[in-house]
Amino acid sequence: MANIKSAIKRIRINEANNARNSSMKSAMRTAIKKVELAVLNNDVEASEEALRVAIRKLDKAVTKGLIHRNKADRQKSRLYKKVNSLKAQ
Repeated sequence: MANIKSAIKRIRINEANNARNSSMKSAMRTAIKKVELAVLNNDVEASEEALRVAIRKLDKAVTKGLIHRNKADRQKSRLYKKVNSLKAQ
């Protein structure tokens, strides 16, 4: 355990940041899974709505520094492809 006051504070801050980051990352993953599930169920409207939510979560994760911008763009591209292929059918 840290003895220095600033180190103790840093530990508290790191724990709070870790909890917030884990929560945001989990919500992002859940949003992506909802899009994929809606596509599997051939539900166009639900997949479009879930896609909007997932895009928002991915962009937020990028601005917070949770994931790299290229990774978010790649995931968004894959989700768009899935939803658009569903609409084309």
